[in-house]
Amino acid sequence: MKISRSTGYALIAVGYIAQNYKEGAVLAARISKEYNIPLEYLLKILQQLVRANVLRSKRGPRGGFFLARPAENISLLEIIEAVDGPLLTHLHLAEQTNNAPFSVKMEELCRKATEEVRAIYDKAKLSQVLGQIA
Repeated sequence: MKISRSTGYALIAVGYIAQNYKEGAVLAARISKEYNIPLEYLLKILQQLVRANVLRSKRGPRGGFFLARPAENISLLEIIEAVDGPLLTHLHLAEQTNNAPFSVKMEELCRKATEEVRAIYDKAKLSQVLGQIA
């Protein structure tokens, strides 16, 4: 499994926003500057997180981004899938090999591994990685 650069930026941005929420909405430019993330690229990622109900955005002079829900109600899986789409296995090995026994076993193993990874990310809440009570 590979986590994309976009997802890495999303995890950084959400973590930063969660840590700085007491100051109000966080500007994308602030995150961009702090972590050297291209601003236009970051804005696209943040909008994906808004569409997935991980973040909310506010326009205007006091605008910016903030968490849509409490950190203990946001899983890392939600953040990852908001940017990269669902974590799924699309191998179709059995179909490609006319159900050869080795390919059926390989496909099942890959499916099970993906399910376990999804469960780990789903259980991991943003509040836990921030060191908050979960």
